[in-house]
Amino acid sequence: MKKAEFVELMKEEGGFESRKDAEFALDGFVKAVQQALAKHESVELVGFGKFEVALQKGKSGKVPGSDKTYATEDKMVPKFKPGKVLKDLVVKDKAKGKATKSSKKK
Repeated sequence: MKKAEFVELMKEEGGFESRKDAEFALDGFVKAVQQALAKHESVELVGFGKFEVALQKGKSGKVPGSDKTYATEDKMVPKFKPGKVLKDLVVKDKAKGKATKSSKKK
């Protein structure tokens, strides 16, 4: 689903009067989550999930077909952990045979 489609869905589900209002709300939400994660704070929405920042350890390895090696540094990465309600909705829909576009491609 692209942003324009999601904004339309937000308009319908959220009771917004216009697409512009729905897009304004979505942009505000995204910016707020970005600011919180930039400060290494987590954002937990009960039933939906938790946005957080986690340390991804550096790795080292060998380039296949050569003797070259490489190493990456530790870095902070954003993560999303779905909540129970969201997980249950996804499992319930899959059990009914509703596949998403991404799951059909596999």
